[in-house]
Amino acid sequence: MKLSATFLLLAVAAASPEIQYFRYERPLQNLPQNGGQSCLVLDAGIFNYAAPQLADLRLYRDGTETPYVIRTAAAEQGAQKVISLLNLGVQDAGTVFDAELPEGKYSDLDLTVTGQDFIATVAVSGSRAQDGSAATKLGSYTIFDLKRQRLGRSTVLHLPESDFRYLHFRVAGPLRPDNFTGLSVERLPASQPKYETVAETSHSTQKGHDLIFEFTVPAQVPVDRIVFVPEAEPRLFSRDVSVSVAQISPPTMESDTAGPPVPVTSNGNLLRIHSMQNGRRIDEERLAIDAPREDFAKPAKWTVTIENGDDAPLKMDSVRLEMLERNLCFEAAVNTHYTLYYGDSVLQVPRYDYSELFTPQSDAAKISADAEQANPRYQPRPDERPFTEKHPWLLWAALIAVIALLGLIALRTAMRTGTTPKS
Repeated sequence: MKLSATFLLLAVAAASPEIQYFRYERPLQNLPQNGGQSCLVLDAGIFNYAAPQLADLRLYRDGTETPYVIRTAAAEQGAQKVISLLNLGVQDAGTVFDAELPEGKYSDLDLTVTGQDFIATVAVSGSRAQDGSAATKLGSYTIFDLKRQRLGRSTVLHLPESDFRYLHFRVAGPLRPDNFTGLSVERLPASQPKYETVAETSHSTQKGHDLIFEFTVPAQVPVDRIVFVPEAEPRLFSRDVSVSVAQISPPTMESDTAGPPVPVTSNGNLLRIHSMQNGRRIDEERLAIDAPREDFAKPAKWTVTIENGDDAPLKMDSVRLEMLERNLCFEAAVNTHYTLYYGDSVLQVPRYDYSELFTPQSDAAKISADAEQANPRYQPRPDERPFTEKHPWLLWAALIAVIALLGLIALRTAMRTGTTPKS
Protein backbone atom coordinates (compact mmCIF):
# COMPACT_ATOMS: atom_id res chain seq x y z
CA MET A 1 0.00 0.00 0.00
CA LYS A 2 2.86 2.41 0.79
CA LEU A 3 4.44 1.68 -2.58
CA SER A 4 1.17 2.40 -4.38
CA ALA A 5 0.77 5.69 -2.49
CA THR A 6 4.28 6.67 -3.57
CA PHE A 7 3.41 5.99 -7.20
CA LEU A 8 0.30 8.16 -6.79
CA LEU A 9 2.30 11.07 -5.39
CA LEU A 10 4.82 10.82 -8.21
CA ALA A 11 2.03 10.80 -10.78
CA VAL A 12 0.47 13.95 -9.29
CA ALA A 13 3.83 15.71 -9.01
CA ALA A 14 4.60 14.92 -12.64
CA ALA A 15 1.25 16.24 -13.93
CA SER A 16 1.75 18.92 -16.57
CA PRO A 17 -0.81 21.54 -17.58
CA GLU A 18 -2.77 20.87 -20.76
CA ILE A 19 -5.62 23.04 -21.98
CA GLN A 20 -8.13 20.16 -22.33
CA TYR A 21 -7.87 19.37 -18.60
CA PHE A 22 -8.93 22.83 -17.36
CA ARG A 23 -12.62 23.20 -16.50
CA TYR A 24 -12.82 27.00 -16.89
CA GLU A 25 -11.47 29.71 -19.14
CA ARG A 26 -11.56 33.52 -19.28
CA PRO A 27 -10.30 35.30 -22.42
CA LEU A 28 -8.45 38.56 -21.72
CA GLN A 29 -9.55 41.88 -23.20
CA ASN A 30 -8.21 45.44 -23.68
CA LEU A 31 -4.68 44.26 -24.37
CA PRO A 32 -2.24 47.06 -25.32
CA GLN A 33 -1.82 47.48 -29.08
CA ASN A 34 1.93 47.91 -28.74
CA GLY A 35 2.40 45.09 -26.24
CA GLY A 36 4.32 45.46 -22.99
CA GLN A 37 3.67 44.84 -19.31
CA SER A 38 -0.03 44.23 -18.63
CA CYS A 39 -1.89 43.59 -15.38
CA LEU A 40 -5.29 42.07 -14.60
CA VAL A 41 -7.13 42.40 -11.26
CA LEU A 42 -8.15 38.92 -10.07
CA ASP A 43 -11.74 38.85 -8.79
CA ALA A 44 -13.21 36.60 -6.12
CA GLY A 45 -14.74 34.20 -8.66
CA ILE A 46 -11.34 32.93 -9.77
CA PHE A 47 -10.39 32.01 -6.20
CA ASN A 48 -13.63 30.08 -5.75
CA TYR A 49 -13.12 27.69 -8.68
CA ALA A 50 -9.32 27.51 -8.86
CA ALA A 51 -7.14 25.27 -6.69
CA PRO A 52 -5.89 26.56 -3.29
CA GLN A 53 -3.30 29.35 -3.63
CA LEU A 54 -4.29 29.52 -7.34
CA ALA A 55 -1.98 26.55 -7.95
CA ASP A 56 -3.72 25.61 -11.21
CA LEU A 57 -4.01 29.11 -12.70
CA ARG A 58 -2.34 29.22 -16.12
CA LEU A 59 -2.08 31.87 -18.84
CA TYR A 60 -1.94 30.83 -22.50
CA ARG A 61 -0.99 32.90 -25.53
CA ASP A 62 -2.47 31.39 -28.67
CA GLY A 63 -2.27 27.95 -27.07
CA THR A 64 1.22 28.33 -25.54
CA GLU A 65 1.76 28.66 -21.78
CA THR A 66 2.98 32.15 -20.81
CA PRO A 67 4.78 33.08 -17.55
CA TYR A 68 3.17 35.56 -15.18
CA VAL A 69 3.48 36.89 -11.65
CA ILE A 70 0.76 37.60 -9.06
CA ARG A 71 1.28 40.75 -7.00
CA THR A 72 -0.70 41.68 -3.89
CA ALA A 73 -1.61 45.36 -3.62
CA ALA A 74 -0.28 45.72 -0.06
CA ALA A 75 3.09 47.42 -0.36
CA GLU A 76 5.89 45.93 1.68
CA GLN A 77 6.69 47.94 4.76
CA GLY A 78 9.84 47.70 6.75
CA ALA A 79 9.86 46.68 10.36
CA GLN A 80 8.67 49.40 12.71
CA LYS A 81 11.62 51.43 13.88
CA VAL A 82 11.73 52.67 17.49
CA ILE A 83 13.39 56.06 17.86
CA SER A 84 14.84 57.57 21.03
CA LEU A 85 13.90 61.10 22.04
CA LEU A 86 16.47 63.91 22.13
CA ASN A 87 16.64 67.04 24.30
CA LEU A 88 13.68 65.92 26.43
CA GLY A 89 12.74 68.65 28.88
CA VAL A 90 10.40 71.50 29.87
CA GLN A 91 10.07 74.82 28.11
CA ASP A 92 7.47 77.51 28.82
CA ALA A 93 5.61 75.10 31.16
CA GLY A 94 5.27 72.50 28.38
CA THR A 95 7.15 69.33 27.52
CA VAL A 96 9.48 69.53 24.51
CA PHE A 97 11.70 67.02 22.72
CA ASP A 98 13.31 66.29 19.37
CA ALA A 99 13.73 63.16 17.26
CA GLU A 100 15.99 62.16 14.39
CA LEU A 101 13.96 60.34 11.75
CA PRO A 102 15.33 57.73 9.30
CA GLU A 103 15.81 58.69 5.68
CA GLY A 104 12.77 58.30 3.46
CA LYS A 105 9.15 59.37 3.56
CA TYR A 106 6.87 58.77 6.53
CA SER A 107 3.45 59.81 7.78
CA ASP A 108 1.99 58.44 11.01
CA LEU A 109 4.13 58.58 14.16
CA ASP A 110 3.22 56.69 17.32
CA LEU A 111 4.42 58.25 20.57
CA THR A 112 5.20 55.93 23.47
CA VAL A 113 3.36 57.61 26.34
CA THR A 114 2.84 56.42 29.90
CA GLY A 115 -0.04 57.63 32.02
CA GLN A 116 -3.81 57.44 31.96
CA ASP A 117 -6.78 59.80 31.69
CA PHE A 118 -5.15 62.57 29.71
CA ILE A 119 -5.79 64.83 26.74
CA ALA A 120 -2.87 66.75 25.27
CA THR A 121 -1.98 68.67 22.11
CA VAL A 122 1.29 68.00 20.31
CA ALA A 123 2.63 70.67 17.92
CA VAL A 124 5.15 69.29 15.41
CA SER A 125 7.65 71.09 13.19
CA GLY A 126 10.28 69.66 10.87
CA SER A 127 13.70 70.75 9.68
CA ARG A 128 16.62 69.48 7.61
CA ALA A 129 19.25 70.39 10.21
CA GLN A 130 19.46 69.38 13.85
CA ASP A 131 19.68 72.98 15.05
CA GLY A 132 16.06 73.54 13.98
CA SER A 133 16.86 76.30 11.53
CA ALA A 134 14.25 76.98 8.86
CA ALA A 135 11.71 74.78 10.64
CA THR A 136 8.40 74.03 8.91
CA LYS A 137 5.21 73.70 10.94
CA LEU A 138 3.53 70.36 10.25
CA GLY A 139 0.47 70.81 12.47
CA SER A 140 -1.02 70.24 15.92
CA TYR A 141 -2.43 66.87 16.94
CA THR A 142 -4.43 65.62 19.89
CA ILE A 143 -3.39 62.53 21.85
CA PHE A 144 -5.63 61.10 24.53
CA ASP A 145 -6.44 58.32 26.96
CA LEU A 146 -10.22 58.19 27.53
CA LYS A 147 -10.55 54.57 28.56
CA ARG A 148 -12.64 55.49 31.60
CA GLN A 149 -15.20 56.91 29.17
CA ARG A 150 -14.88 53.76 27.01
CA LEU A 151 -13.47 55.90 24.18
CA GLY A 152 -10.10 54.22 23.97
CA ARG A 153 -6.63 55.67 23.62
CA SER A 154 -4.68 57.20 20.76
CA THR A 155 -1.08 58.43 20.73
CA VAL A 156 -0.70 58.49 16.92
CA LEU A 157 0.17 61.72 15.13
CA HIS A 158 -1.25 61.73 11.60
CA LEU A 159 1.36 63.91 9.94
CA PRO A 160 1.21 64.88 6.27
CA GLU A 161 3.63 62.92 4.10
CA SER A 162 7.05 64.18 5.19
CA ASP A 163 10.75 63.49 4.82
CA PHE A 164 12.27 65.92 7.32
CA ARG A 165 15.29 64.42 9.05
CA TYR A 166 14.60 66.18 12.35
CA LEU A 167 11.29 66.80 14.12
CA HIS A 168 10.59 69.08 17.08
CA PHE A 169 7.66 68.39 19.43
CA ARG A 170 5.94 70.74 21.88
CA VAL A 171 3.30 69.22 24.18
CA ALA A 172 0.54 71.25 25.86
CA GLY A 173 -1.37 69.36 28.53
CA PRO A 174 -0.97 67.39 31.75
CA LEU A 175 1.89 65.16 30.51
CA ARG A 176 5.42 65.65 31.80
CA PRO A 177 8.79 64.68 30.25
CA ASP A 178 8.94 61.37 32.11
CA ASN A 179 5.67 60.32 30.40
CA PHE A 180 7.45 60.15 27.02
CA THR A 181 9.87 57.29 26.37
CA GLY A 182 10.18 57.21 22.56
CA LEU A 183 8.32 57.07 19.28
CA SER A 184 7.99 54.63 16.42
CA VAL A 185 7.62 55.20 12.71
CA GLU A 186 7.07 53.08 9.64
CA ARG A 187 8.34 54.10 6.24
CA LEU A 188 5.50 55.24 4.02
CA PRO A 189 4.72 52.60 1.36
CA ALA A 190 5.19 53.58 -2.26
CA SER A 191 1.45 53.11 -2.79
CA GLN A 192 -1.53 52.59 -0.55
CA PRO A 193 -3.15 49.13 -0.54
CA LYS A 194 -6.21 48.65 -2.73
CA TYR A 195 -9.10 46.36 -1.85
CA GLU A 196 -11.78 44.43 -3.70
CA THR A 197 -15.22 43.84 -2.14
CA VAL A 198 -15.93 40.15 -1.47
CA ALA A 199 -19.35 40.57 0.16
CA GLU A 200 -21.45 43.49 1.42
CA THR A 201 -24.68 43.84 3.36
CA SER A 202 -26.78 46.42 5.16
CA HIS A 203 -29.07 43.80 6.71
CA SER A 204 -28.59 42.91 10.36
CA THR A 205 -30.38 41.03 13.11
CA GLN A 206 -30.52 42.29 16.67
CA LYS A 207 -29.90 40.17 19.76
CA GLY A 208 -30.39 42.31 22.83
CA HIS A 209 -28.42 45.44 21.98
CA ASP A 210 -25.92 43.57 19.78
CA LEU A 211 -26.06 43.82 15.99
CA ILE A 212 -25.26 40.68 13.98
CA PHE A 213 -24.26 40.67 10.30
CA GLU A 214 -23.93 37.38 8.41
CA PHE A 215 -22.18 36.54 5.16
CA THR A 216 -21.55 33.40 3.13
CA VAL A 217 -18.15 33.45 1.44
CA PRO A 218 -17.32 30.93 -1.32
CA ALA A 219 -14.54 28.41 -0.78
CA GLN A 220 -10.94 29.66 -0.90
CA VAL A 221 -11.86 33.33 -1.38
CA PRO A 222 -9.53 35.40 0.84
CA VAL A 223 -10.86 38.07 3.21
CA ASP A 224 -8.31 40.55 4.57
CA ARG A 225 -10.35 43.16 6.40
CA ILE A 226 -13.87 44.13 7.46
CA VAL A 227 -15.04 47.70 6.82
CA PHE A 228 -17.94 49.36 8.65
CA VAL A 229 -19.89 52.34 7.29
CA PRO A 230 -21.97 53.82 10.13
CA GLU A 231 -24.55 56.54 9.81
CA ALA A 232 -23.51 60.10 10.63
CA GLU A 233 -24.79 59.86 14.20
CA PRO A 234 -23.61 59.27 16.83
CA ARG A 235 -20.40 61.20 16.35
CA LEU A 236 -18.83 59.61 19.42
CA PHE A 237 -18.66 55.86 20.09
CA SER A 238 -16.35 52.96 20.88
CA ARG A 239 -17.72 49.47 20.27
CA ASP A 240 -16.09 46.06 20.42
CA VAL A 241 -16.56 43.69 17.47
CA SER A 242 -16.32 39.90 17.44
CA VAL A 243 -15.91 37.82 14.29
CA SER A 244 -16.64 34.09 13.95
CA VAL A 245 -15.96 32.08 10.79
CA ALA A 246 -17.06 28.46 10.37
CA GLN A 247 -16.80 26.23 7.31
CA ILE A 248 -20.11 25.08 5.88
CA SER A 249 -19.86 21.31 5.54
CA PRO A 250 -22.55 19.10 3.99
CA PRO A 251 -23.99 16.61 6.51
CA THR A 252 -22.24 13.23 6.45
CA MET A 253 -21.97 10.29 8.81
CA GLU A 254 -18.46 11.43 9.74
CA SER A 255 -19.58 14.98 10.56
CA ASP A 256 -22.39 13.58 12.74
CA THR A 257 -19.84 11.78 14.92
CA ALA A 258 -17.15 14.49 14.84
CA GLY A 259 -19.47 17.37 15.76
CA PRO A 260 -19.76 20.80 14.10
CA PRO A 261 -16.60 22.47 12.71
CA VAL A 262 -14.69 24.61 15.21
CA PRO A 263 -15.05 28.27 14.16
CA VAL A 264 -12.13 30.68 13.80
CA THR A 265 -12.62 33.82 15.89
CA SER A 266 -11.09 37.28 16.22
CA ASN A 267 -11.89 40.61 17.85
CA GLY A 268 -11.53 44.30 17.11
CA ASN A 269 -12.77 47.73 18.07
CA LEU A 270 -14.62 50.50 16.24
CA LEU A 271 -13.93 54.07 17.30
CA ARG A 272 -15.27 57.44 16.23
CA ILE A 273 -14.65 60.65 18.14
CA HIS A 274 -15.54 64.07 16.75
CA SER A 275 -15.90 66.30 19.80
CA MET A 276 -14.32 68.84 22.12
CA GLN A 277 -12.75 67.36 25.23
CA ASN A 278 -11.32 69.69 27.89
CA GLY A 279 -11.16 72.47 25.32
CA ARG A 280 -9.28 70.38 22.77
CA ARG A 281 -10.65 69.11 19.48
CA ILE A 282 -10.44 65.34 18.88
CA ASP A 283 -11.11 63.84 15.45
CA GLU A 284 -10.32 60.13 15.37
CA GLU A 285 -11.90 57.26 13.40
CA ARG A 286 -11.08 53.55 13.22
CA LEU A 287 -13.82 51.87 11.19
CA ALA A 288 -12.05 48.78 9.82
CA ILE A 289 -10.67 45.69 11.51
CA ASP A 290 -8.41 42.88 10.33
CA ALA A 291 -10.13 39.65 9.32
CA PRO A 292 -9.10 36.27 10.78
CA ARG A 293 -6.10 34.89 8.87
CA GLU A 294 -7.39 31.58 7.58
CA ASP A 295 -7.84 29.83 4.23
CA PHE A 296 -11.08 27.88 3.97
CA ALA A 297 -11.32 24.94 1.54
CA LYS A 298 -15.12 25.01 1.77
CA PRO A 299 -17.72 27.82 1.78
CA ALA A 300 -17.73 29.60 5.12
CA LYS A 301 -20.30 31.45 7.19
CA TRP A 302 -19.02 34.75 8.59
CA THR A 303 -20.77 36.18 11.65
CA VAL A 304 -19.81 39.75 12.59
CA THR A 305 -21.21 41.02 15.89
CA ILE A 306 -21.10 44.65 17.06
CA GLU A 307 -21.30 44.58 20.84
CA ASN A 308 -23.19 47.70 21.90
CA GLY A 309 -23.31 46.98 25.64
CA ASP A 310 -26.06 49.11 27.20
CA ASP A 311 -25.84 51.77 24.48
CA ALA A 312 -28.34 52.10 21.67
CA PRO A 313 -27.32 49.88 18.72
CA LEU A 314 -25.26 51.61 16.04
CA LYS A 315 -26.98 52.05 12.70
CA MET A 316 -24.90 50.84 9.78
CA ASP A 317 -25.24 51.87 6.14
CA SER A 318 -23.20 48.79 5.22
CA VAL A 319 -20.62 46.26 6.36
CA ARG A 320 -18.11 44.94 3.79
CA LEU A 321 -15.75 42.01 3.64
CA GLU A 322 -12.76 42.99 1.50
CA MET A 323 -9.70 41.30 0.09
CA LEU A 324 -6.47 42.96 -0.92
CA GLU A 325 -6.32 43.57 -4.65
CA ARG A 326 -4.25 40.92 -6.42
CA ASN A 327 -2.90 41.56 -9.90
CA LEU A 328 -1.74 39.03 -12.48
CA CYS A 329 0.97 40.68 -14.59
CA PHE A 330 2.77 39.47 -17.73
CA GLU A 331 4.49 40.73 -20.87
CA ALA A 332 1.90 40.99 -23.63
CA ALA A 333 2.99 40.44 -27.23
CA VAL A 334 1.49 42.29 -30.19
CA ASN A 335 -1.47 40.88 -32.14
CA THR A 336 -1.96 37.81 -29.95
CA HIS A 337 -4.79 36.37 -27.86
CA TYR A 338 -4.49 35.49 -24.18
CA THR A 339 -6.73 33.23 -22.11
CA LEU A 340 -6.71 32.33 -18.42
CA TYR A 341 -7.41 28.69 -17.57
CA TYR A 342 -8.06 27.05 -14.19
CA GLY A 343 -9.90 24.12 -12.66
CA ASP A 344 -7.30 21.31 -12.75
CA SER A 345 -6.72 20.39 -9.12
CA VAL A 346 -3.70 18.09 -9.66
CA LEU A 347 -1.41 20.95 -10.74
CA GLN A 348 1.10 22.61 -8.45
CA VAL A 349 1.98 26.30 -8.17
CA PRO A 350 4.04 27.24 -11.26
CA ARG A 351 7.59 28.53 -10.90
CA TYR A 352 8.64 31.01 -13.57
CA ASP A 353 11.91 32.95 -13.94
CA TYR A 354 9.67 35.88 -14.82
CA SER A 355 8.39 36.12 -11.25
CA GLU A 356 11.96 36.33 -9.89
CA LEU A 357 13.05 38.97 -12.40
CA PHE A 358 9.80 40.97 -12.47
CA THR A 359 9.99 44.76 -12.10
CA PRO A 360 6.63 46.56 -11.87
CA GLN A 361 6.12 49.47 -14.25
CA SER A 362 3.96 52.46 -13.40
CA ASP A 363 2.59 52.58 -16.94
CA ALA A 364 1.60 48.90 -17.13
CA ALA A 365 -1.60 48.41 -19.12
CA LYS A 366 -4.76 47.72 -17.12
CA ILE A 367 -6.59 44.88 -18.85
CA SER A 368 -9.78 42.95 -18.11
CA ALA A 369 -11.15 39.43 -18.47
CA ASP A 370 -14.38 38.10 -19.89
CA ALA A 371 -16.86 36.36 -17.60
CA GLU A 372 -15.98 32.86 -16.52
CA GLN A 373 -17.11 30.16 -18.94
CA ALA A 374 -16.74 26.42 -19.31
CA ASN A 375 -13.76 25.29 -21.35
CA PRO A 376 -15.36 23.78 -24.51
CA ARG A 377 -12.37 21.45 -24.92
CA TYR A 378 -12.54 20.14 -21.36
CA GLN A 379 -12.18 16.44 -20.69
CA PRO A 380 -11.37 14.71 -17.40
CA ARG A 381 -7.76 13.76 -16.84
CA PRO A 382 -7.14 10.05 -17.38
CA ASP A 383 -6.81 8.19 -14.09
CA GLU A 384 -3.10 7.39 -13.97
CA ARG A 385 -3.14 5.85 -10.53
CA PRO A 386 -1.87 2.27 -10.10
CA PHE A 387 -4.52 -0.41 -10.57
CA THR A 388 -4.56 -1.17 -6.84
CA GLU A 389 -5.26 2.51 -6.02
CA LYS A 390 -8.17 2.57 -8.44
CA HIS A 391 -9.65 -0.66 -7.03
CA PRO A 392 -8.53 -0.97 -3.40
CA TRP A 393 -11.24 -3.54 -2.67
CA LEU A 394 -9.41 -6.03 -4.90
CA LEU A 395 -6.47 -6.12 -2.48
CA TRP A 396 -8.77 -6.95 0.42
CA ALA A 397 -10.53 -9.59 -1.66
CA ALA A 398 -7.17 -11.15 -2.54
CA LEU A 399 -6.10 -11.20 1.12
CA ILE A 400 -9.35 -12.85 2.16
CA ALA A 401 -8.98 -15.42 -0.63
CA VAL A 402 -5.40 -16.23 0.44
CA ILE A 403 -6.45 -16.64 4.09
CA ALA A 404 -9.33 -18.90 3.06
CA LEU A 405 -7.03 -20.96 0.85
CA LEU A 406 -4.45 -21.37 3.61
CA GLY A 407 -7.19 -22.44 6.01
CA LEU A 408 -8.51 -25.00 3.54
CA ILE A 409 -5.01 -26.42 2.99
CA ALA A 410 -4.45 -26.68 6.75
CA LEU A 411 -7.80 -28.47 7.20
CA ARG A 412 -7.14 -31.01 4.41
CA THR A 413 -3.67 -31.68 5.76
CA ALA A 414 -5.08 -32.32 9.23
CA MET A 415 -7.72 -34.70 7.88
CA ARG A 416 -5.08 -36.75 6.02
CA THR A 417 -2.88 -37.12 9.07
CA GLY A 418 -5.84 -37.83 11.38
CA THR A 419 -5.12 -34.89 13.66
CA THR A 420 -7.17 -31.83 14.46
CA PRO A 421 -5.48 -28.50 13.79
CA LYS A 422 -4.90 -26.40 16.89
CA SER A 423 -6.91 -23.17 17.10
